[in-house]
Amino acid sequence: MQGEIWIRGPCIMKGYVGDEEATAAALDSEGWLKTGDLCYIDNDGYLFFVDRIKELIKYKAYQVAPAELEHLLQSHPDIVDAAVIPYPDEEAGQVPMAFVVRSSGSFVDESQVKDFIAKQVAPYKKIRGVAFINSIPKSAQGKVMRKELIKLALSKL
Repeated sequence: MQGEIWIRGPCIMKGYVGDEEATAAALDSEGWLKTGDLCYIDNDGYLFFVDRIKELIKYKAYQVAPAELEHLLQSHPDIVDAAVIPYPDEEAGQVPMAFVVRSSGSFVDESQVKDFIAKQVAPYKKIRGVAFINSIPKSAQGKVMRKELIKLALSKL
């Protein structure tokens, strides 16, 4: 079972200065900080990070973690890097779309990428679109800049 990590203690913030709405969203009445991190604990008691809750793709009644799909994509021998974004869909709400950086000399195509993922995930997690780019935009901290990728995807409509 998955859930959000909540933490409390003397080193946890008391709130956002001048922003009661953000404070109320982040802290409960007893001082528990909602981290926004979706995780699970395995049978041996180890905690595993799944993704940031705000990054989850809402596909029909399901939630799809981009990090899971990115990890699988990056395990493909012809893929150097990848990022997954929510792409708007009238029927499903959002669908997973992948931006892929091919390895040098690779000719992997969209159907091969989709098939590679489809063989490893539940049907609702399948990649519904693939775009090939030269590099994944990342912040100075190395985080994928999903908003830029979403703008790029929407500009190609």
